[in-house]
Amino acid sequence: RGGAAVPAFLYFWNSFLFREPHLSATSELKLRPVSVLIPARNEEHGIAACLESVLASDGVILEVIVLDDHSTDGTASIVHKLAQADHRLRLESAPELPDRWCGKQHACSVLSTLARNEILTFLDADVRLTPDALARMQSFLVQSRAALVSGFPHQETGTLFEKLLIPLVNWLLLSFLPLAMMRRDRWTAWGAGCGQWFMTTREAYLASGGHAAIRSSMHDGITLPRAYRRSGFLTDICDASMIATCRMYRSARGVWMGLAKNATEGLAAPRQILIWTLLLLVGQVLPFALLADVLLTDVISGTSRLTDQEPGIAWSEVTPKYQLLVFLALLLAWLPRVHSAWRYRQSWLGAVLHPLSLLLLLAIQWSACCRAVIGRPVGWKGRHHPDLSSSVSSSPPGEVEPCRTTRPL
Repeated sequence: RGGAAVPAFLYFWNSFLFREPHLSATSELKLRPVSVLIPARNEEHGIAACLESVLASDGVILEVIVLDDHSTDGTASIVHKLAQADHRLRLESAPELPDRWCGKQHACSVLSTLARNEILTFLDADVRLTPDALARMQSFLVQSRAALVSGFPHQETGTLFEKLLIPLVNWLLLSFLPLAMMRRDRWTAWGAGCGQWFMTTREAYLASGGHAAIRSSMHDGITLPRAYRRSGFLTDICDASMIATCRMYRSARGVWMGLAKNATEGLAAPRQILIWTLLLLVGQVLPFALLADVLLTDVISGTSRLTDQEPGIAWSEVTPKYQLLVFLALLLAWLPRVHSAWRYRQSWLGAVLHPLSLLLLLAIQWSACCRAVIGRPVGWKGRHHPDLSSSVSSSPPGEVEPCRTTRPL
């Protein structure tokens, strides 16, 4: 019961702290020009919608830079066509990926050198913003007094695996991260964010080392905020589900590999995976198993099939108290998940099948951990994991190769 009670209490407390960013009259007068930086590798399915939403932004002066990271589809052509119609948008081509760099971190690092404005926002190519999103996020950056802020978009889901697994992102965040302590303390372990959308100042970005400080990471949602915190900065997060939308993956394989690629920097870290497994199994899955125990109990023989009580002990003597504990634990485990589905407009199927979702999540974590142990970590978008690189980068630490000019089409 305790394993379910603590996350439930933390979830509902965090729900009051995890709020949408708002634009105040004072902050609106102080908004600065924004550089929207978008790394893109084979993003033809969503890049147009992303750019059209960004270019429709109100209340901010902006430039939009898309770095085509050696796409083999129509990404560059789509961006080039849109750039011809709007001078605020420009397309650049990424240099060759150095060894021991993750492709996304390298692309973002290159983008930072191309930006002209002092406010930088890094946006994934499958995110769509409302017209007031950039203004509200910059207002949050100022009001939070953090050097780096991150918004968690509304996650669209289509396939069964998406419905079961993607909604767990918000639930895990609010159930296990103490937001109040995160906002007061610069401890590195409190660093968290969503890699789909970051905003920062150029000064803080350079002082923290930016993406060069996490060059080999596949999980910038965790590692970038922690790099800032190691440099003495505060970071913060907000609920961006009303101002941003994203669909991360579009197939069961995409979900599995997408969650596995950065698992060892999160739940599947070798020193943490056993702890996380126990926390999720005992606090979240066990209450549902205990309910099954009650329903499957043979009242006549007085023997529980799952708890294996000794024959001869009358089940009627322990049923009321046992059932109360079971249903209390079940309520504590399930209510936060139901609330999360309602608040963030997520699939109810995932909430109903909460224990199955967690078992699938743990299977992905253990699979990723085992692959890392045997030297076969998961790569992404046709590239090997940075840990598999063997040679030394030609660029000095903390530097990136200069960007080439826009690729001819």
